Amino acid sequence: MMTKISSLATATALASVLLMGGAFAQTTAPAAKDAAPKTETTKADTKAPAEKKQRSAESLECSKEADAKGLHGKERKKFRSECKKQKAAGGAAAQPASK
Repeated sequence: MMTKISSLATATALASVLLMGGAFAQTTAPAAKDAAPKTETTKADTKAPAEKKQRSAESLECSKEADAKGLHGKERKKFRSECKKQKAAGGAAAQPASK
């Protein structure tokens, strides 16, 4: 009976050690995530010049009109695209006729 208890205890201890190894291996994953934001920052840095680009007066005006109409998503994008084309082609004279 004593050998059954000691072999059971040994098996339990061995299983615990093996399972704890897996638990410790998983704790290294957050270190890899810490490295990921550095690459995200470089992605943000490369996008920054595009975001700093000045928007044209037509673009701003079309955005305000889209806001006033409560447009979102694809409808907003389509409206702004058509609005900017009209403003670029006809200037301010074509826009009052469409209102």
